Amino acid sequence: MAKKSSAPSAEPALFTRRNWQWLGAGVVVIIAGFIALSMGSITLAPLLLVLGYCVLIPVGILLGPKRSPESPGTTEPTR
Repeated sequence: MAKKSSAPSAEPALFTRRNWQWLGAGVVVIIAGFIALSMGSITLAPLLLVLGYCVLIPVGILLGPKRSPESPGTTEPTR
């Protein structure tokens, strides 16, 4: 019986550093929104919460990896 190697796969990570930065910014903005809400803000708090929940967190989740521009000499083979 042959042993299976536990070499890491060549698939890219789903979340890159850029994704985590967007998610972190979203969490910081959400916390700031709740702090503003506890201080009685009725305009700033909802804006911060909507920005965090509806913009920054989804961008952090949906943002794909950066694609490097292809060099002009490479082409895909036609089938």
